[in-house]
Amino acid sequence: MQDSKQKVKDVVKSFSEFEKRFDVGKKKKKLLMLEAKTTDPNFWDDKELATKVMQELGDLKALVEDLEKAKKIVQDIEAALELGMDKELEKRIDEVEEIIKPLRLSAFFSGPYDIKDAIISIHAGQGGTEAMDWVSMLYRMYLRYCERKGWKTETIHISVGEEAGIKSVTFKAESPYVYGNLKGEAGTHRLVRQSPFNADKLRQTSFALVEVLPELEDVDLPDIKIKEEDCQWQFFRASSQGGQNVQKVSTAVRLKHRPTGITVTAQTERYQEQNRKYALSLLRAKLWLREQIKSKETKKELKGEYRPASWGHQIRSYVLHPYKMVKDLRTQIETSDTERVLDGDLDKFIEGELAIN
Repeated sequence: MQDSKQKVKDVVKSFSEFEKRFDVGKKKKKLLMLEAKTTDPNFWDDKELATKVMQELGDLKALVEDLEKAKKIVQDIEAALELGMDKELEKRIDEVEEIIKPLRLSAFFSGPYDIKDAIISIHAGQGGTEAMDWVSMLYRMYLRYCERKGWKTETIHISVGEEAGIKSVTFKAESPYVYGNLKGEAGTHRLVRQSPFNADKLRQTSFALVEVLPELEDVDLPDIKIKEEDCQWQFFRASSQGGQNVQKVSTAVRLKHRPTGITVTAQTERYQEQNRKYALSLLRAKLWLREQIKSKETKKELKGEYRPASWGHQIRSYVLHPYKMVKDLRTQIETSDTERVLDGDLDKFIEGELAIN
């Protein structure tokens, strides 16, 4: 009986801490806001946006319902203990854990845009071909991670290296809470290995910068307006390897925002209009990031210490020679299974970073 009492105490305490972090009140307010949007007579005018709102509404509703279901079971467990129904306790405790398990990560997502899709950019640092090859490795790693999670990905822009690798690449990952999951990946990633591009197989250190931004709509940023007169558009043929699929029309777009000087490119879609849409989405996210950097108050409100992706902020080291080790410099989490990490097994690192914030 004493064991049962202690188990119940542990479950109640654990659930109470989880419920506090989950902040069900805040999520219910968000639900009411989303439901209000759906009552707008013009809600379905933009079908793509409306579909995203409905998906977010459904996901959020399911999260809240699961938490309330778990809370009811916890109350039943306490009642069962008082009535001396020990046999019922083990089963109900397992039931609570089963419900809470997939919700635990979502409890860490308290940022206003954590539920959003993410736009990820990877840029080569100094090091020429070595650094560009490192970008291609990171690009594959994140695509494999997204694939493991069942997230849809779409490449927006890619600039390949002259000899090998990728100079820079931007892609989008779509699913609820993708930005919340990946925002901690922003920063400098360092690779140490024997150079495959050097006949002497010398040890080489390469750097790549990862940027992670939420995909935002006009309604998310009422204070940030993108005026047409502030936009300078350029249209050109997307880069191609030639042959039958060579681009014969100018579908790729480059957008420069005159007031800030921010320039973005979208070129992978076959239709110019879709590339224009991607370019605007990327510009909107970069304008949002610019405001975050400028605003000290906002930085304090954001979850954890806000850190824009910059070359001075190294977050993870990947050593392939003379020994094998991937180590996160913020959480101190490390593993010698470098192949598994580079194949997209990032859960340990991403969950660890979420937990410290």
